[in-house]
Amino acid sequence: MDLEEEQSMDVILVGSSELSCPPSPRPSRDLIAYEVRVKQRHIEDICICCGSFQVWTEHPLFEGGMCAPCKGKFLDSLFLYDDDGYQSYCSICCSGETLLICENPDCTRCYCFECVDTLVSPGTSGRVQAMSNWVCFLCLPFPSNGLLQRRKKWRARLKAFHDREAESPFEIYKTVPAWKREPVRVLSLFGDIQEELTSLGFLEGGSDHRQLRHLDDVTNVVRKDVEDWGPFDLMYGSTPPFGYAFERPPGWYLFQFHRVLQYAQPRPGSRQPFFWMFVDNLVLTSDDRLVASRFLETDPVTIQDVCGRVTRNAVYVWSNIPAVRSKDSALAAEEALSLLAQDRLRARLPAPAPAALVKNCFLPLREYFKYFSTELTSSL
Repeated sequence: MDLEEEQSMDVILVGSSELSCPPSPRPSRDLIAYEVRVKQRHIEDICICCGSFQVWTEHPLFEGGMCAPCKGKFLDSLFLYDDDGYQSYCSICCSGETLLICENPDCTRCYCFECVDTLVSPGTSGRVQAMSNWVCFLCLPFPSNGLLQRRKKWRARLKAFHDREAESPFEIYKTVPAWKREPVRVLSLFGDIQEELTSLGFLEGGSDHRQLRHLDDVTNVVRKDVEDWGPFDLMYGSTPPFGYAFERPPGWYLFQFHRVLQYAQPRPGSRQPFFWMFVDNLVLTSDDRLVASRFLETDPVTIQDVCGRVTRNAVYVWSNIPAVRSKDSALAAEEALSLLAQDRLRARLPAPAPAALVKNCFLPLREYFKYFSTELTSSL
């Protein structure tokens, strides 16, 4: 399919007598069925997210086009999850206010009423609501529902879509079908994330070194040790929280994390999904953070806990987990975070463990690894 260029926006300079062109009619999804069935327009020439004819690329999951604005929204929202463990937005348009949740226990996807009624048939959302156990369009054994046609090899298409369209330093791994998912194997440095992963359903109750290995001191750890303990699917590390005594300078935790990360990563060419996260509890200096970005080859994201307009707790996060970069909205300024760190230091009050603040950032891993419970519990 040939890609069409985005239309440039007409601009009127202040004081200019030149008039801009009238705006194009607003796209409407209400006309998608009419355009396809009556006017015989190919659905790949229509954005199935909003109804626009200004198609930029293909929708990765379902047959149909996608315009540039909807592409950006899709990339930002696809791997965002709510506290209940389900994705936050519709898997078709990545928006929507009222969502239908797939009740397959191995699926976390949702669909908005408007997409379902527009692309399947009017009134479908009401019928789905009345069902006792609804399975979604990506889980059903048959691929076609009205105009909604599941793409073949959609998992590979989703990866290719992200790698081609996203402004990210990392490729994503192809998501794993439920019947192929294995329990996640975790290497946790300096901060133990067993409680958080158990509350999300990734670990069964009780300590199990076959799934999680926690190390506070890695000074004498060498490559052979990590290879003997592994392989690992997830590696986590953090600087200590404020209020906790630590004998080494904050930068030590960064350099040791980076060193062990080289040992834990799969060999080049491996298709094994491997994720990592390093969390700074506002103890690294600005120079340390620049070094971290250079070593880890990505910029940090700020995750914060806000009550009203007051930032109560915040951390910097470097990670390749999908959608972590989408969580840096409404950030406190760096000066505000610096003041927060100074207030902590003066008050000598211990901050919550960094893992508590980033816990829900692990939810996208449900697309890759087995989880033992669909009921999320609080570990805070």
